[in-house]
Amino acid sequence: MFKNLTIYRIGQGWAATVTEIEAELDKARFVECGATQQKSSGWVEPRGEAHAPLVEMVDGQLLLKLMTEQRVVPGAVIKKRTEEIAAQIEEQTGRKPGKKQIKDLKEQALHELLPMAFTKQSVTRVWIAPKDQLLVLDTGSQSKADEVVTLLIKSFDGLALSLLQTEMSPAAAMTHWLGTGEAPYGFSIDRECELKSQDEMKSVVRYARHPLDTDEVKQHIVSGKVPTRVGMTWRDRVSFILTESLQLKKVAFLDVVFEGAVTVDKGETFDADAAITTGELSQLIPDLLDALGGEQVMGGAAPTPQPAEPPKAPHPAADHAPPWDA
Repeated sequence: MFKNLTIYRIGQGWAATVTEIEAELDKARFVECGATQQKSSGWVEPRGEAHAPLVEMVDGQLLLKLMTEQRVVPGAVIKKRTEEIAAQIEEQTGRKPGKKQIKDLKEQALHELLPMAFTKQSVTRVWIAPKDQLLVLDTGSQSKADEVVTLLIKSFDGLALSLLQTEMSPAAAMTHWLGTGEAPYGFSIDRECELKSQDEMKSVVRYARHPLDTDEVKQHIVSGKVPTRVGMTWRDRVSFILTESLQLKKVAFLDVVFEGAVTVDKGETFDADAAITTGELSQLIPDLLDALGGEQVMGGAAPTPQPAEPPKAPHPAADHAPPWDA
């Protein structure tokens, strides 16, 4: 259900019931792009079923889904049409359009081409963990994360979100782990990493499917290269790539996670996936924060996460009791 994690702390004081969240999301439902509209974003049913709720609750976790549609017009096509319009103007007036007019002509060309353009859709899953006061986005793109956060803050009064910050930067921690060959408790270092030099050359060394506990890797560390991505596995259950910006990419659940899982009907697959995914990640995130020295306190004490519980058997998501008191 989640392949990438960009993690935010929910500010103190924000609370909303499932009913209130549903009502606000309903005001910004997804609508397909109009003929001359380049981009449209809005909320759709997380379960993927028409007329289902826009917010699903599974084991106390809230799940939303944002749909984004774009009309894709290749830059080369816009350039060609702009040149055609510019040539027509030059033929009619006897002079070439200036830079400012060319810019306007590009907008005109795009407007003409949009109705003929193909559309491309993408979804971003959103997970709200009320007890832990976390909001997690399934994206490894910070610009995409910024778009989703902006929509959420506009929708909910009093909602404040800030990217998680740790006492030790991920880059410093990864440098220590690779330099000493010792992973933090509960984690192991996998066979993928990227290191960058800090000088003006900005040289990059990448390893894939390669052991990292070698003198060669340590020498890169000694020479000043800093890890920007390192492959890791948590408790032999979840593998991921940790980045210097504290994003988790290529998240994958290992087979052991699904051992003993009860076979469910197709209609219950969503609940099972949600329960397993959020149950595992609810334990992984605190462990990762501990490995990075704990959460950095910003303007007050960081909230104390509730003890993580093991994933429960999935149950119907129609249980829409408030996640916390309004």
